[in-house]
Amino acid sequence: MSGVKINKAIKKYEAIQVIHGVDLEVEHGEFCVFVGPSGCGKSTLLRMIAGLEETTDGTIEIGDRDVTTADPADRGVAMVFQTYALYPHMTVAENMGFGLKMNGVPKDEVKRKVDEASAILKLDDYLGRKPKALSGGQRQRVAIGRAIVRGPEVFLFDEPLSNLDAELRVEMRVELARLHKEIGATMIYVTHDQVEAMTLADKIVVLRAGIVEQVGSPMKLYKDPDNKFVAGFIGSPGMNFLGATATKGAVDIPALGLKGIKSSVELPKAGADVTIGIRPQHLTLNLKGKGLTVDLTEHLGGVTYVYLKTATNERFIVEASAETDAPALGSQVSVDFDTSNMMLFDVESEQRLR
Repeated sequence: MSGVKINKAIKKYEAIQVIHGVDLEVEHGEFCVFVGPSGCGKSTLLRMIAGLEETTDGTIEIGDRDVTTADPADRGVAMVFQTYALYPHMTVAENMGFGLKMNGVPKDEVKRKVDEASAILKLDDYLGRKPKALSGGQRQRVAIGRAIVRGPEVFLFDEPLSNLDAELRVEMRVELARLHKEIGATMIYVTHDQVEAMTLADKIVVLRAGIVEQVGSPMKLYKDPDNKFVAGFIGSPGMNFLGATATKGAVDIPALGLKGIKSSVELPKAGADVTIGIRPQHLTLNLKGKGLTVDLTEHLGGVTYVYLKTATNERFIVEASAETDAPALGSQVSVDFDTSNMMLFDVESEQRLR
């Protein structure tokens, strides 16, 4: 079994601590994605697993082995980086088999493993080419193939698609999902793109400032976030947040001119400030209403996003179908929504009120 277990892992650079006691278990065969904003520690944590960064405190286990102090080459992992790092003077086949060759693996065995990886990644027609004759997506497949031929226990991906254009990113996401299904290996993937996280992951780990905010399946995090940060980060476009005030078993939402909205969650005492969250697709435009100003519209083919501004300058987004008549910029509208889709958060702690 080749799962990964992280126990109270800490990383410090002298007096600066960047990873704060992370506990995490990645099961054998899972596709786990570390996601979060730039600087949250996701790449550092991945490099700690790989052995490219020293773990200051805590332990890291791969399979049934404690690898906290093991050399990277002895951990049974293969890492795919953001940059392809291919040798320009070597062919695709030579690039993929170079690591095995340097380790003294017989030529026949190298060829067999390269051919197997090539078939999985659909690179058979490119084995004789050099990197300059490949597209970005093909080069990234070669980099992945170089990892596959090593037969690692765990694959580690550090933002491997960030250098590709939008169309290729989508194509490579499909390729990675297919690859995981085909070889069934444990994969840990770092990205700042929550769309990649949602489409690829069995398990998502949301990080902020070196702390794990929440761990769960994509739909668990989407439908049941623990706090405002996770609610706003997971989902595209992000969740809308508006100020509200608790009343007796209900909330008032001044920005929308709404009072006494019933809530089934336990509210703080009457008069306390709270934050309500509601996703763009759970709001409906009322073109005959008043009180909200249309600030911007985005037409994306099958869907339109309407950006609204309240009288108190709070902004939020409504998702409308392409068939809906888009309101004119500067016009007045209102919104309707089912209160069962509303989430409430504590203003100070930003934790979800349940």
